[in-house]
Amino acid sequence: MIRLLLARGAGGLPAPKPIAFDRGFGLPASPNACLLAPPGASLPAHGRIGPWPVSADRLWDVVQEVAAAEPRCVPLASWPARRQAQWVVRSRLMNYPDIVVAEVMAATGDGAGLSHGVVLYSRSLVGWSDLGVNAGRLARWRAEIERRLG
Repeated sequence: MIRLLLARGAGGLPAPKPIAFDRGFGLPASPNACLLAPPGASLPAHGRIGPWPVSADRLWDVVQEVAAAEPRCVPLASWPARRQAQWVVRSRLMNYPDIVVAEVMAATGDGAGLSHGVVLYSRSLVGWSDLGVNAGRLARWRAEIERRLG
């Protein structure tokens, strides 16, 4: 635990693995995580996000830009073929690490064209409660994604 809190960026964290955002995905019992998902996704989401009438590549680029603009946010891993990436965001005062995951969802046809959504998942690695930090972070990311996509 001490090593994790003294580390910087992705230091002290175990090797990341991609997360399967499918019917088997579950949130932790603790209130220190937040999940946003596109409408219709069968995920235990705290809120909905998107979809947008843009290409998957465009949405992927925008998510990457938003992450790059987040303070104290460091890339942890990326799986471009599945359009999933993970970042570590450290708290300013205590250096607590949170993991943020984004995955652009496959296209859906609605008769009017193609649209794409994104799953955003943010969770604390330390402690039981995060006092709303992860939900606040995802609210900022959602607003910034929406702003950049118009």
